Amino acid sequence: MKNIFDTVADLLLTNDKYKAEDGKLLKAVVYSDVMAMCEDLLTLLLSNEDVKETFFKDVQGTLVFDKQKFAWFMESKEFLPDSYTSYTNKIGLTHNGNFISQTNDVVLDFPYKDCVLEGGQDKDDQKRSEIFYNETIASDEISRMLAPKVFTNAKRYTAVGSKDLLGNLDPDTIQVKEETGITFKDDDNLIIKGNNLIALVSLLKRYEGKVKCIYIDPPYYFNKTIGEDSFKYNSNFKMSTWLTFMKNRLELANKLLSSHGSIWIHMGEDGMHYLKVLADDVFGKEHFVGTIPRKTRDGKSDVPFNLSQDFDWILVYTKANESDVIVGRQVERKYYETDDFLGKPWRTADLTSQRTVQERPNSDFTMINPKTGKEYPVNPKRSWAVTKDTFDEWYASGGIGFPDDYKFMSGNRPFRRVFKEDDDRNEKPTSVNSDFLIKEFIATLLAKSKNKDGNNEITDLFSRDEFDYAKPEELIKAILKIVTNPSDLVLDFHLGSGTTAAVAHKMGRRYIGVEQMDYIQDITVERLKKVLEGEQGGISKAQNWHGGGSFVYCELKEDANTLITTIQKATEDTIESVKAAIYANERIVPYLTKQELADADKDFENLTLEEKKQALIKLVDKNKLYVNASDMDDESYHVSDDDKKFTNSFYKGV
Repeated sequence: MKNIFDTVADLLLTNDKYKAEDGKLLKAVVYSDVMAMCEDLLTLLLSNEDVKETFFKDVQGTLVFDKQKFAWFMESKEFLPDSYTSYTNKIGLTHNGNFISQTNDVVLDFPYKDCVLEGGQDKDDQKRSEIFYNETIASDEISRMLAPKVFTNAKRYTAVGSKDLLGNLDPDTIQVKEETGITFKDDDNLIIKGNNLIALVSLLKRYEGKVKCIYIDPPYYFNKTIGEDSFKYNSNFKMSTWLTFMKNRLELANKLLSSHGSIWIHMGEDGMHYLKVLADDVFGKEHFVGTIPRKTRDGKSDVPFNLSQDFDWILVYTKANESDVIVGRQVERKYYETDDFLGKPWRTADLTSQRTVQERPNSDFTMINPKTGKEYPVNPKRSWAVTKDTFDEWYASGGIGFPDDYKFMSGNRPFRRVFKEDDDRNEKPTSVNSDFLIKEFIATLLAKSKNKDGNNEITDLFSRDEFDYAKPEELIKAILKIVTNPSDLVLDFHLGSGTTAAVAHKMGRRYIGVEQMDYIQDITVERLKKVLEGEQGGISKAQNWHGGGSFVYCELKEDANTLITTIQKATEDTIESVKAAIYANERIVPYLTKQELADADKDFENLTLEEKKQALIKLVDKNKLYVNASDMDDESYHVSDDDKKFTNSFYKGV
């Protein structure tokens, strides 16, 4: 008598669709049809009474296929449910009875996931209530918000001075020239002041798929209310808000990455594991490169549970495939130049094999230097890497050398000669260990990657400490060194004090930085101007940096300026109509609750004209609206000819 396994197997094999060339059952094809409720499969299963009785239920005269039971049946060890439990042969997480490895239904979910969060930053006393634009309900608002914007106040800062015979600037004569009325060029470095979500959308127009490395130090998620946060506007995000904020920006960042580009996301302990799941969803877990630990301090005594957490983390993702070389170091080798190989620098390499002469009998011979006749017996435990029959061919091509041929050569064994041109043609960067930041810090005092080192660099530049957690230049250098080459494009859209841009400039990389806090003028731009002048902090000495180069600074044009001008010109007769127009502006009103509007109306009547103006200006300024590039020719936005010129050159190259 057949058991149910044999019955089902024999039944399925009657359909050639489920039969392999060797006559075996194609379980994957069957499983796919089960999940799809394929009509042909169900008809076939119903054709056998035993199978019908086992996997179909009669519900008020209608046969219903028990898909779940049949799926478990297929997952059983021998395609046979003869064990005491259907879970005997598999362990894992399930959703509605299905293993998550067999379904796409299980994802990271959180409130506001289907929303776009502008995430404005401003002074602590100018906080606003963020709104979450639902992708379906507020699609028009999102489209307007995420349209390319007009750029304004564009300036190019360039290092100028006297040059030596080689064309290098004399550090003692370098000055920074500021140029306005400019157009944007392909090789320009770029610093943008404005909301980073809006800026990323504007960057897509020109840079989609072109960025080699993104490094960001975004706002950390904190479990406790603390004041020490690089995200000075919203210091303490709720988890769902923080996840929405990060998701919106990472999705755009992924579009900007080149095919072999990588993104490095710096994160603290309490947000790191949530971010990992989110980033897996955005970039694809198959594109996860690794988690890099970074030592942040040398220890602290006043800590929870008496454990000092002295590390933060960097999550790394790429667009490339697992077989691609994304991270690597170039090997620094010593090459010789000799008269017998003019114009062909060479290095030495091992000429022995790990195998014994018993394993490689054709390499068991005494090697003789053709020039001197000196003999070099084989090591029985490490045979020659060349055979006796191929020795002459290797030697004639220069592939074998002897220490007695050169006075400068040390050692007493023949060596394999490798030419630099072959290295340059075939070189693959060496792999990097995931603790490379820790190793470099321990190995040399120059590799300063702790928080206090970054803070000190800012203090040295400005005689003040503006940032509690400024990242040090050595940290960014270590990252750019292993994932980029000169002229590659680097992006940081949480630029802060400008460390990433400063390091990229000194290392000869192109860069884009985005920051919307007002300190970008006094700290970030001024820091980069000092870089042009050849400042000697951070990695300057190690990079032999003495100044030069240029960068472009611009801002996303705020509609707020136009509205503020209108408010300032208002009179007692027109102020009410101005207020009504602002209230009717759907880009402002969503930030206000009905009660806030009612309270504002009540208070507004009792204010003087000047107080009314200040109240409306504060409302407009706090929301900082931006002008779409498509509205650039609308005279009501007062876009200057210089702004039009620069914006057109950025988006259209004209």
